[in-house]
Amino acid sequence: MPPLPPTARSLLQPSPLTPTLTLTTLPVPTPTPSTTEHLLRVHAFAICNGELHWPKNFPPADPSAKLLVPGYDLAGTVVIAPASSPFRPGDEVYARTNYARTGCARDYTIALTEELARRPKSVGWVQAAAVALSAQSAWQALFVQAGLDDGGDCAGKRVLVTGAAGGVGAWVVQLGKLAGAEVVGVCGAGNKEMVEGLGAGEVLDYRSVGLREWAGEPGKMVDVVIDCSGRKALEGAWWTVRDGGVLISVVQPPELVRPLGCRGKEVRNCFFIMQPDGAQLQRITELVDAGKCRPIVDSVWRFEDYEKAYERADGGQAKGKVVIDLMMDE
Repeated sequence: MPPLPPTARSLLQPSPLTPTLTLTTLPVPTPTPSTTEHLLRVHAFAICNGELHWPKNFPPADPSAKLLVPGYDLAGTVVIAPASSPFRPGDEVYARTNYARTGCARDYTIALTEELARRPKSVGWVQAAAVALSAQSAWQALFVQAGLDDGGDCAGKRVLVTGAAGGVGAWVVQLGKLAGAEVVGVCGAGNKEMVEGLGAGEVLDYRSVGLREWAGEPGKMVDVVIDCSGRKALEGAWWTVRDGGVLISVVQPPELVRPLGCRGKEVRNCFFIMQPDGAQLQRITELVDAGKCRPIVDSVWRFEDYEKAYERADGGQAKGKVVIDLMMDE
């Protein structure tokens, strides 16, 4: 590999209170010896809706431990690896890195052994960068939080997902279908065909279908709701889950919007934030390479066009993930 430069490009947020970015140069990070830290050359990273508000809303326990560099979904190449790592320099990997550390919107970044997996070879760098957060959030929502069987033995189970055309929702549809469940997707009318193509047996247009009325029809109630939208969509989803069912949100605590008419329901519910897990991500790699699941990329942007990319991600209308390709002009 060529020698490392002393500095490299990076996005930097000036303040936790300011949801804006500048493109600058920063020193290339150095892995801490005797840890599981790897230095990676970043090829592409994906953006999360609203992530520039995280430093204000979710301040890190130790602010001195990180720079305000966003972007926690990446695909890249290992440059330096600890001796104990299964990954070696030159390996092509991807990850969702922990928010407690500096992010990956830069040419070089740090990732831990326990976060990393070998990237799917059946897709490119951009598509690989779109996988980790969305797929692991969906996996953990369905198979950890909701307790469904990830071995494909979910026949007879009904799963409803709000925001079914978004980054996480699209993976919930695919993984739910793959597990054998009957999946109902909630999205805009313009995304109906896409969500059906991902495996949803029924697709509801949130603008024209009231979930309370829909759930009142015979046979419509579901065993599990995975909410990827929050607010009004989550409030409406309460009506669709049966007594004894499960309601999981990746956006906000469901109890905050439980309707008065659902107060008597016995529904296990929670809000959770996914935890990076390289072993889970490796299983997802296998599914992608087997052609059983696929990442959904909304749009791809040059590093220099980061402002437009973040505007697209924060606009709420993206179909899948917004990705910045650091290698586009190289």
